[in-house]
Amino acid sequence: MPELPEVETIARGVHARVRGDRIVHVWFAAHPRLFKAPAARQAKSLLGRVLVAVHRTGKHIVCELAALPKGKLRAGDELPPDTQWIVHLGMTGRLLVTTPDAPVAPHTHARLELESGKELRFVDPRRFGKLDFRDLARGEAFNAAGAEPLEVEQEVFTAIFRGRRLAIKAALLNQSLLSGVGNIYADESLFHAGIRPRRSAGRLTKTELERLRVALKSVLEHAIRLGGSSVSDYVDADGMPGFFQLEHCVYLRTGLPCRTCKTPIRRIILAGRGTHFCPNCQR
Repeated sequence: MPELPEVETIARGVHARVRGDRIVHVWFAAHPRLFKAPAARQAKSLLGRVLVAVHRTGKHIVCELAALPKGKLRAGDELPPDTQWIVHLGMTGRLLVTTPDAPVAPHTHARLELESGKELRFVDPRRFGKLDFRDLARGEAFNAAGAEPLEVEQEVFTAIFRGRRLAIKAALLNQSLLSGVGNIYADESLFHAGIRPRRSAGRLTKTELERLRVALKSVLEHAIRLGGSSVSDYVDADGMPGFFQLEHCVYLRTGLPCRTCKTPIRRIILAGRGTHFCPNCQR
C-alpha cells in the first residue's frame, strides 16, 4: 500500500500538472464499492469545477475544487474551494496525469478530462481504493484521524504513546495516532532510532521517543525527495517509480547484513505485518 511519501509524491505531482485546470468531462467505471459517495453524484459535482489545489492528508489525496463564478476572472483572482474530491489509493491505486489519447490501462476506474487537454486517471487493479466527494457548504473538510508525522511536535508525539501497551511498531501503524505511516517507514524509522519494534510504546523514555520522532520525520522527508519506495507497483503521477527502496536499511532485507554493523537483518510477524529489524543496532 502506498504510504505517506508515495502519496505525498503523487499529490505534489498532480498539483503541479493540473492546478487551475477545469474538469470538462467525467467518466467512472461501474464498480460501486470504489465510491463512498454515489458515482453519479460525484460525476455531476465534479463537472465544470476548477482544480484549485491537490494535497495529501494522511494517506489520502485531496483535490480542492471550486465552481467558476459568473462573469470573467481577473488576473490574480483566487477561487475559494467549495468542494473536495478525495482519493484513497488502497493497495494498488494510481493517480496519473496523462492525455486522452494515451492507452487506457486495465482497471482504470475514473477518467477526468481537463480543459487543457490533459486527463486525470485513477487506476486500481485490486479495487481496494476509494473515491469520495464532499460539499464544504454541507459539512466539514476532510481531515485525517491521527497527527501529521511531518509536523507533530515533541510534546504531542510523546503524549500520543504515553501509557500505551501496544508494541511501538503496532502503535506507529495505528492511523488514529499518526496518519500516513505504514510498514516500510515504521521499520526504517525504528532502525534509525535504534529501537526494537516489539518494545512497549508506553515504556519508551522521553529521550527514545524524541529520537524516534526525529528519525521518522527525517526518513519520511528523505523518501519524499527520492519519490517514495517502489517495492510493488507504485508509480508517481507521471508513471515513474521511486528510488527510496535502494536505501532501505531493514525493510525486505531479511538475512542480509545490516548496513551499520553487518549483523543479519531479522524478520518477525508483529501486529499481523512482516517486521524487519537489526538485533544488534536496535535495543
